[in-house]
Amino acid sequence: MKLIVVILLLATGLSSSHADPSSLSEKRPLEQERPELGRLFDIENVTGTFVVFDLPADTYRFYNRPRAVKRFIPASTFKIANSLIGLNTGAVKSVDEVLPYGGEPQPFKDWEHDMPLREAIKLSAVPIYQELARRIGLQKMTEGVKALGYGNQTVGDRVDRFWLDGPLEISAFEQVQFLARLINGTLPVNAEALKAVREITLREHEERFDFHYKTGWGTSTKPHVGWIVGWVDAKEGSYPFALNIDMAEEKDAPKRLRIARGCLQALGKLP
Repeated sequence: MKLIVVILLLATGLSSSHADPSSLSEKRPLEQERPELGRLFDIENVTGTFVVFDLPADTYRFYNRPRAVKRFIPASTFKIANSLIGLNTGAVKSVDEVLPYGGEPQPFKDWEHDMPLREAIKLSAVPIYQELARRIGLQKMTEGVKALGYGNQTVGDRVDRFWLDGPLEISAFEQVQFLARLINGTLPVNAEALKAVREITLREHEERFDFHYKTGWGTSTKPHVGWIVGWVDAKEGSYPFALNIDMAEEKDAPKRLRIARGCLQALGKLP
């Protein structure tokens, strides 16, 4: 009888639009609410959440827990997982293989050329990653998303839109859990794919730290959701983080990095 109850609870938790890390395992990291981080959101006049997984201390530190366990469309933050699946399945040979953008007009001129993943992930070029998804194919993509344990693990029937329009959703807590497995090398993908994706997500290299991140902007919901996820590699250890905010207009986009950087600095993870 106890086994049946546990199975039902786990099934309910995994299918919910909320993903509470306290329900994922018996032995779980500590949690620490950091309400002072709310000031950084107030300064920018946005609603949102921030989570960092302090791996050396095995502790989640966060602001706005109710939102941190709520799932949202991942938008372009899924490019990290898309890259891993594409490389692991052989849909793309390397992050330097050039993929076609398709020749259609794009919202940004920077997207209107063929390019490799190394460039596409920094430009957040949607058509390149849609081409990669089509090469992976629906079956392998569905299997890959499930193998990664990514969010609600739901791909649906449109292989080149599911991370932009749904049904795929993920919470801030789930983002940092996924990134922690990427950092630790425990995702079920080959070592070369892990190494390549760590390499192309690096945005700042300093003597004291490496700063990896990927932004996302989900426009299929109201309000729009803005993401930034990534991690800090420092001498002391690694710190995967995730932030999402409600975004009303384009001028809100730079707020994602400003708030995330401010939170990491306030917690002593970035200078």
